[in-house]
Amino acid sequence: MTINGILNEADGKMDKSVDATREEFSAIRAGRAQPSMFSKIVVDYYGSPTPLQQLASFTAPEARIILIQPYDVGAMGNIERAIRDSDLGVNPSNDGKVLRCNFPELTEERRKEYIKVARAKAEDGRVAVRNLRRTAKQGLEKLEKDGEVGKDDVTGAEKRLDSITKKHTDVIDEMLKNKEAELLEV
Repeated sequence: MTINGILNEADGKMDKSVDATREEFSAIRAGRAQPSMFSKIVVDYYGSPTPLQQLASFTAPEARIILIQPYDVGAMGNIERAIRDSDLGVNPSNDGKVLRCNFPELTEERRKEYIKVARAKAEDGRVAVRNLRRTAKQGLEKLEKDGEVGKDDVTGAEKRLDSITKKHTDVIDEMLKNKEAELLEV
């Protein structure tokens, strides 16, 4: 492995950590109801756990209502149960063809709870990025120890690694700032 190889691998993995954090944020409810809020829900579909996104189509006719139309009406009960058991805090109503999820207006208390959740997810993302930095740093130190590169090369590479790490943690911080603003918006 070369210095550039180690840095490129770390950069790619950090991008994936940022994307995973972005996905976590999209599942946190803000003012508007969005189909992405259902992305983490898994339904027991004929004995196998299946993501809800694969079992139904979603429409948002109004800001706080999501209509879920299952492709297989036989799965309606399991879908309804999975939504009810999820942490979305919504109780779907079933009219036989469509599940209607009505999201109530967020209270100040709920907004603060969601901000805490968002901060925890952001911290998880930053920790993942820092762990990848540590792994890459160990790889650089191993190259130096094995005599493949000099100390100056490793020092320069560590500075580049630090800037890559900072770039990714800054993106996570910006996403958190945007999510907090979204949650505080009434």
